[in-house]
Order: sequence, then structure tokens, then C-alpha cells
Amino acid sequence: MSGVLKNSPLHFARFEFKYILAANLAAEIEQELQHFLQYDPFVVDREHHRYQVRSLYFDDPAYSAFYDKVDGLHSRNKYRLRTYSLVDSSVTPLFLENKGRHNNLVYKHRTPVMRGDLSWSDLAQQELVQAILKQAESSRVLEQFSYDCLRRRLSAVALIDYQRRPYISKFDASFRLTFDSQLQVTQTGRLFPSAAVSCPLKMLPGYVILEVKFRHHMPAWFHSIIQAYELQRVSISKICAGMKRLGLGDDD
Repeated sequence: MSGVLKNSPLHFARFEFKYILAANLAAEIEQELQHFLQYDPFVVDREHHRYQVRSLYFDDPAYSAFYDKVDGLHSRNKYRLRTYSLVDSSVTPLFLENKGRHNNLVYKHRTPVMRGDLSWSDLAQQELVQAILKQAESSRVLEQFSYDCLRRRLSAVALIDYQRRPYISKFDASFRLTFDSQLQVTQTGRLFPSAAVSCPLKMLPGYVILEVKFRHHMPAWFHSIIQAYELQRVSISKICAGMKRLGLGDDD
């Protein structure tokens, strides 16, 4: 699967709607959606048809990215180092990502980070930042990250982990749904913190985040699902929820 994920899109812009569902309701809706969706090729042959997502998020000392989200700014962005494994190995892909929003449109730009001969599990905070600046492929994402590291004094604030089961529409490959479960947050400056010292906290236990992703419009059949199950769209950021769980920020 890692090879497939390495070849996933480096840039996109789309709409993203999110719903928080009780686990039993999520399972019921997921079963209903089988008529319209198929598993993403990433997970067809994987156990439980899902994969691990791990993201280490960066922010400045004032937690500006956190409060930009809490305050509902129409234009905002955040940086993260993303991988798809809980362990550091030679085949674990790494990506530097800049994800943001402009009005209602969500964008993500990413650039691969070459592993080199570094032990990424040993890197933390400024050593990790310097490794990213040195090892990431030259790109606009890297330029912006480098500039903001200097201007805003960015550092790693928290690690978010979860399991993702992705689907694509049988009728429109640009319409995607993902079910994210087993969410955890860890306060750390490392992408691969030692299990002996990390203290992950559960987020939204008993619940699943459904994310609906599309470029142009939502199909009529999904509108019917929304109405049948009375789904209520929510504005949630995993990193903001995680930082609140850690007591690093609040939305009062």
C-alpha cells in the first residue's frame, strides 16, 4: 500500500463536509452506502479495508493556526508532516503538507520528504524541522514552510493518529467518503515517539468522523442519505479537537 500512497495526488482543491456519527450509526450508514460506493484501491486487499494515518502538526507559539480555525477565518492554513505507519522504517513514506481553506474550498498541497540516512524516530522539534527543510523535495510547499518557520517560529505541537476506511463513488471517481475511527492525540515533538514515553489520549471514543469530499456537487443519492439519517454537518478539525483534549487551547 505504501507505494500506492506515495503516488497519491500532491495537490487538490475540493469541498469537504464532515459528520460525527456514533459507531453503530456509522456502521449502518456504511452498509447502506455499499449500493453506491466501492473501496478505494488503496485498501481493497487490506484487513478491514482501512489504513493508518499519522500526522504531526506544527503551529507558532501563539497557536495561530488553532485560533484561526476556532475563530472561523475564511482563509487559513496549517502545516503537518504526514505518514501512514506507526513505526519508522525504510519504506515508510513521508510528506510535508500545507492544508488550508479559502472560503468554502479546501486545498491541500504536499511534497515528498526523502528519508535519507536519518533516523526519523530520533528527531524532535528543531532537529526535525531542519531535517524536513533539508530532505523535502523543492516545491512551493517547502518554500512556504521554510518562510513561516522563520517568520512565525513554527514547532511541532501534537500528533494525531487514526484508522481510515476510504470509499469512492461507483459513478464519479471524484466523489469520496472516508470513515475515520480510533482517533488519538499525543503531545510530542516527534513523528515517531517512543511508546515508553508517549501518552496518547483517545478522542471521540465511540464515535466515527465521516468526511465527504467532492469537487463540484453532492449526488442526489447522498442527499437522500443525509435526509434519511438526519445527518447534521459539523465544523471539526482533528488537530483542534486534539489540542483541546490536551488542554493546549480552548474555544471559549
